[in-house]
Amino acid sequence: MPLYESVLIARNDVSQAQVETLVETIETLLKDNGGSIQKREFWGLRSLAYRIKKNRKGHYVLLGLDCTPDTLRELERQLGLNEDVLRVLTLRVDEIDENPSSVLARKSDDRGDRGNFRGGSKPAGRFESGRGGPRRSSEDREEYRARGEQDDARETAGAE
Repeated sequence: MPLYESVLIARNDVSQAQVETLVETIETLLKDNGGSIQKREFWGLRSLAYRIKKNRKGHYVLLGLDCTPDTLRELERQLGLNEDVLRVLTLRVDEIDENPSSVLARKSDDRGDRGNFRGGSKPAGRFESGRGGPRRSSEDREEYRARGEQDDARETAGAE
């Protein structure tokens, strides 16, 4: 049977337990039709790139499926009718990778780096970094002072 990877996004309102029961219903549908789930990854609650059906966040789930194309078509039809599912993307793959996906690997790598910015000092930047010194007004510049002195000299020469 062909192998597929499917990512589905469930609504923000549903709990993690409801997402797991949704995956279990998918598994029973596949088993009834001779398929199986070879890989499950719960990516958790993540922000969406844009609003989908008035939702800004969603529960992401990656599934590695082994089923026939007819079973997959029925599965996608059932998920399309389910109100808790926002989107489904299914791709055919040659093999299902047993290693954690890049999303989970990146999530575990980034956890340690976040504490420094939020809890620690501010990063050095253009504003409030102290490198530029105090702000000077335009009147403090030498060219403006020189122009002002020339204007004063002209006014005194014109008055005489």
